[in-house]
Amino acid sequence: MLLLTAEDVRKALPMNEAIEAMKAAYASLSNGTAVVPLRTRLPIPNSEALSLFMPAYVSRRSGTSATLRNSADSHALAIKVVSLFPTNPARGLAYIQAAVLVFDPETGRAIALLEGSSLTAIRTGAAGGAAIDLLARNDSKIVAIFGAGAQGRTQLEAACTARKIETAFIFDADSGKASTFAEEMKGKNTITKDIHVASSAKEAIEHADIICTATTSTQPVFDDKDLKTGTHISAVGSYTPDMQEVPAETLQRAKVFVDSRAASLEEAGDLIQPIRAGLFDESHICGELGEVVLGIKSGRQSPQEITYFKSVGIAVQDAMAAQVALDNARKMNIGKEVEF
Repeated sequence: MLLLTAEDVRKALPMNEAIEAMKAAYASLSNGTAVVPLRTRLPIPNSEALSLFMPAYVSRRSGTSATLRNSADSHALAIKVVSLFPTNPARGLAYIQAAVLVFDPETGRAIALLEGSSLTAIRTGAAGGAAIDLLARNDSKIVAIFGAGAQGRTQLEAACTARKIETAFIFDADSGKASTFAEEMKGKNTITKDIHVASSAKEAIEHADIICTATTSTQPVFDDKDLKTGTHISAVGSYTPDMQEVPAETLQRAKVFVDSRAASLEEAGDLIQPIRAGLFDESHICGELGEVVLGIKSGRQSPQEITYFKSVGIAVQDAMAAQVALDNARKMNIGKEVEF
């Protein structure tokens, strides 16, 4: 079995390849070449925590890009266990703890164990990046990031990978965290050096071409009236019906895409709350992002449209990201082989 640490995963899963992997993952979900049950949620009451169990199987010929042709043509079978422990930061531990176990789909033999928090952050950023590549205006130059955590960091990297971003605004309830974020990310990899800490949500978005929300907010993080025409929004933070990052008014006038219809209608508060309020129904969802990848559904059709992508995170993303990381790790001769 090959063991990949967080650092190994970061080396073996570059953002540009991760974005292509997410396109292939979403296409496999939409064309039926993936088997992805709804994730199992296991509450841990004593810690006010939650563990999620996310299995996925991807059959052959699910790839849609030349970049992933070889790896995507292989079977993928994996399960990710991710645990969310709110008390961890006070203990000096990360809020998200995760591991991805990869199996040989021909035999069921366990072949790799990957540190899952780094993989989750990269694949979640890449999901937003895939949506940006498919839905954002080609001339997008300004991005606003809500949330100065690990997810916000990979959202920024993905945005700067998918588009030629010149200026970024960071907004977080903790301005100190936002300042640290800005200093850490300036000029890193493909990221612009022109990063500003916004003093308000309005300052962050009023000129933004792209907005990425990566928070655990239960209230919208910006006002609809401050949104610029033609903006693209990648919303990756809210993952329960009680959470909401984007105003219902914005959803009403946006062209809405999701990673998975079934999962989004089960878990995404951004969609569930307006539907419950009678503001729109399920038909307001234009399609899955995989359907855009496959050419089944059209994405942006005019520069004036507001496009919105909701990702709640699905196991096929982990399976495809792990496949790419595993292939690259073997080529790069990184990781540790152990008897199992």
